[in-house]
Amino acid sequence: MQFLDDSLLPENQPPLVIQVAPYGPEFLPGDSDDIPVSLDEQVQKAVDCRNAGATVLHVHVREADGQGSKRLSMFNELLARLRQAVPDMLLQVGGSISFAPETEGNQARWLNDDTRHMLAELSPKPDQVTIAINTNQMNVCELLSGDDVAGTSLALPAYQQAYSEMTIPSGPAFVAEHLRRLQAAGIQPHFMLGDTGQLETVERLIRRGVYSGPLVLNWVGIGGGADGPNPRNLLEFVNRCPENSVLTVESIMRNVLPLGAMAIAMGLHVRVGIEDNLWGRKGERLTSVRQVEQMVRIARELHREVANGAQARAVYRIGEHYAGADEALSRLGYPPNRKPGERGATLRLAA
Repeated sequence: MQFLDDSLLPENQPPLVIQVAPYGPEFLPGDSDDIPVSLDEQVQKAVDCRNAGATVLHVHVREADGQGSKRLSMFNELLARLRQAVPDMLLQVGGSISFAPETEGNQARWLNDDTRHMLAELSPKPDQVTIAINTNQMNVCELLSGDDVAGTSLALPAYQQAYSEMTIPSGPAFVAEHLRRLQAAGIQPHFMLGDTGQLETVERLIRRGVYSGPLVLNWVGIGGGADGPNPRNLLEFVNRCPENSVLTVESIMRNVLPLGAMAIAMGLHVRVGIEDNLWGRKGERLTSVRQVEQMVRIARELHREVANGAQARAVYRIGEHYAGADEALSRLGYPPNRKPGERGATLRLAA
């Protein structure tokens, strides 16, 4: 990404897209009074976040007992209700889900990766499914202090141990097949990347024609296998993104606010919600809705427009597909692939 002399002026920046992750799948219902449990509550939380200014909803689903759902039918039911309740929001399903069989006869034919590939079979289909790149550690507890987890299940040693040892299984075969299925279903992959090495892998996937669509990214600065919340890490990632990619800044706990403020000032986009952060100032709980409102206020102080649903859809280029690697590289702003015998920089000649 390049910054011209006028790139920090709000009239030259795209409308701010606010992602919200209000369902907090790593927490138990007793950890916060902001965790929706019933389907009615989950739908209402989406409505409240939309009304506050969020236009992208990161979707997880809970069963009636408060446990995270692994039933495809439950996701389908919530997605259908969300399409009715918040038709202007982009629905982004968390790609960490694996579905459990709902009948005994399905047990034998559902292999491990197949349960994750079933995200491409959701109906109604979401606008996006998130995807991580490269199998990697995801120790979400590495940066957490005692204050961060006070009063939650993550303060319990057994829970901390389990989440400290969490990994993201996302090897080459899974990624290639998952991208194929999502694209065939007309669902946009939203890449969740923790460092520039993962971004380089995505570039190779594009150059080889495995993925040929808009490059919509989250920089996930949560540490524990990903970049930490150091502005130098963020700026290096920004520097490596192609010109026409779309970048959202994501972090963890009280780092969300300062990094979000930087993102708004730079013309990038933000993610908030209790899945990432429970706090405002130290010791003060902050709901998902109030986190959205906070980002809206910062944007207004900087005179930056906050996207509505239609604008968010345009910024994310929902529905765009490219005819192979050459067009994808051109549309995204990457240099073209090297032609046989070509030396030096690869240049696209004017038509």
